[in-house]
Amino acid sequence: MSVQPEITQRDLRNRSREIMDAVRGGQSFTVTRDGRPIGELVPLRRRRRFVSRLEFGAMSRTAPEVDLDTFRADQDAATDTDQDDPYAR
Repeated sequence: MSVQPEITQRDLRNRSREIMDAVRGGQSFTVTRDGRPIGELVPLRRRRRFVSRLEFGAMSRTAPEVDLDTFRADQDAATDTDQDDPYAR
């Protein structure tokens, strides 16, 4: 496990663009004030939007089997089956 580089609050203020570019690139920092750690700058995890066919197939093979009768019963229990007539007074 690597140690995060420390940056002072002043460095963060004065070099914010450079530091934020490094964070965007995956670098993490510990921010200090008066020599004491006060926070961390860490990159956000990027959510994937695409799953390849191979990954989908692999996940599908290990997914639990779905009982269709139970699934339909769950859907029926969760939905309102009474259809109100919007024109009824």
